[in-house]
Amino acid sequence: MKRETNPRGGRPWTFDREKAIETAMRLFWRNGYEGVSVGDLTREIGIAPPSLYAAFGSKAGLYKEALDLYEEKFGSLDLASVDKTASLAEAVRALLEGAVRAVTHPDREPGCMISSGMTECNPDHATLARDAAERRDAMRDRIAEALRPFASTGEVQRLARHLSAVMQGISIQARDGATRAELQEIVEDVVSGVKARGFEEWARTGLTTSRS
Repeated sequence: MKRETNPRGGRPWTFDREKAIETAMRLFWRNGYEGVSVGDLTREIGIAPPSLYAAFGSKAGLYKEALDLYEEKFGSLDLASVDKTASLAEAVRALLEGAVRAVTHPDREPGCMISSGMTECNPDHATLARDAAERRDAMRDRIAEALRPFASTGEVQRLARHLSAVMQGISIQARDGATRAELQEIVEDVVSGVKARGFEEWARTGLTTSRS
């Protein structure tokens, strides 16, 4: 078993801290924060509760590190695909199809840990809920930035709010067992709505910011 230095002093940890965080990430991703107990964590990681508290401070501390790991490994948007698009409808499709692929990936837990995490929790966990909300806000800002070449600032912000809500719904439905094909129907409806609202005409007439 890997031994790691304890930065707080004292005896070194007798477990692989990074592997412990990854195990916790999978548990929280699958069951949500409230659905995972300290006993669940210690049993799956293979450590005693005192070791968990010594290493992470609390269940909440471990959750935050698990969320950091999730965001690093799985939480990024597929902006590379968006950069290859030539219209707003194509960009929206690329974003949403990337989200659908991510939340239905056969080798991962269903849903998005950021989109679905801490949407409902005990008031005692308000700090964690705020942190999760800030991560969702940051994701919405990245969506807006990706769509900026295609529409005015006001429309970009409104569309980013709409798409982030759609992505959150896609994540929840994936957790509930929706198939990739079923979620793709949502993508088609949203793309059709974007076209119907006339965003594409704005892009063609040059009323939006040109792509850099």
